[in-house]
Amino acid sequence: MPSFDIVSEVDKQELDNAVNQARKELATRFDFKGVTAEILPEKDKIVLTAQDAAHLRGLREILIGRLSKRGVDLRNIEQGEAAISSVGHARQELKIRQGLEGDKAKEMIQAIKSQGFKVQSQLQDRQIRVTGKKRDDLQAVIQ
Repeated sequence: MPSFDIVSEVDKQELDNAVNQARKELATRFDFKGVTAEILPEKDKIVLTAQDAAHLRGLREILIGRLSKRGVDLRNIEQGEAAISSVGHARQELKIRQGLEGDKAKEMIQAIKSQGFKVQSQLQDRQIRVTGKKRDDLQAVIQ
């Protein structure tokens, strides 16, 4: 039986390249000379730290610009709240969404079922597998 998967993932290599480009730009920017600011990539998030809120905003704009130029979909990047410490340092976490979340996946499965196509859809580890007897049915679901 023919099938296809519905997946939402971020390309880790492009994400890493964008972070490295943003770090290089950070090192050469005049408005960041002598300022403590850094981009720390972690497993499922990117941590931005800066001396104050204004530099954090600039740092976030640099990173977001590089991510969009590298083709990383910004809808998969969830911006957390910027935390300002009592000393004045600013910190923000950007969470990277990998795969489909439970509620969103259930909505998509329900939408496929409500269309009345002769296909089966099931949630498998943060992705949706749609199977059907005919390719035409699957193509109709895609459209």
